[in-house]
Amino acid sequence: MGLARTPHHIHDIGRRLPPTHTPRGSPRRADRGHGRCLRRTDGRVGGSMTPVQAVIAKELRGYFVSPIVYVVGAVFLLIFGLLSYLYVGFAGAQAIQLMQMQGGVAQINLNDLVFRNLFASIRIVLLIILPILTMRLFAEERKLRTFEFLLTSPIRITDIIVGKFVSVLLIYLGLLGFTTLVPTVLMLFSDFDWNPIWTGYLGMVLLGALFLSVGVFASALTENQIVAAFVSFGMLLTIWLIAGLGSLFGDTTAGHIISYISYMEHYDHLVRGLIDTSDLVYFGSGLVLMLFLTHRVVESTRWK
Repeated sequence: MGLARTPHHIHDIGRRLPPTHTPRGSPRRADRGHGRCLRRTDGRVGGSMTPVQAVIAKELRGYFVSPIVYVVGAVFLLIFGLLSYLYVGFAGAQAIQLMQMQGGVAQINLNDLVFRNLFASIRIVLLIILPILTMRLFAEERKLRTFEFLLTSPIRITDIIVGKFVSVLLIYLGLLGFTTLVPTVLMLFSDFDWNPIWTGYLGMVLLGALFLSVGVFASALTENQIVAAFVSFGMLLTIWLIAGLGSLFGDTTAGHIISYISYMEHYDHLVRGLIDTSDLVYFGSGLVLMLFLTHRVVESTRWK
């Protein structure tokens, strides 16, 4: 019955606890009926995985047996490829036009005409598809009535949340990995500066991580996956639109504060090849805040 034999059955951990188990704050819980410890004092589940690793493995397994990740991944890569094709075609048309005007070879800036436009457009796609990826994380647990077992398991709430977040982040990073084929192929036919591309990808990673943390929070609020996706989308869209509200105040302190709340300006800096500490702090603090709020929501459910 040791957990090391079945690290993927996290939902069933709660069923193995005896009727009178040690308090949740205790560093150890033991299955007194069988004399076996469900959680080791070194923080590992059994002897092979940490609790976070066990949650990640379980969630990744759930993603890959579900059609959602394949559909979302295919749609994302298809749109990314289509946008790349359109912007490359636009850059080619610009080059032909310049050649006709100058009567010779024309040089164009692929960073401005292709990649900057591509990175700017892809954030709209992320706004739509990432809430779909995160909608199942906690909502499915509630719907299947395994959420209570998860809360009474010897795994800490923090480990559960971090494990779920990291699992969906790995899925997203895998999708971004496929998109690097676009600049790699273009590199064979033209020369361009890679620095704005690296910062653009850094921006997509940070923006995606922030979106995913909002999605994890939204999923913890409800047992309906569709509702979780719409709540996440609504929150992200609202934060986006805040940038327009800040512009109404002009060059004032209030305007700067409101604009700072929106992720648009911070992402645009990275797309333009600028790495500012304030932008990194924004994404990092926003991510931590959303995961903290998720912890509070899950913790409040435990005491209901």
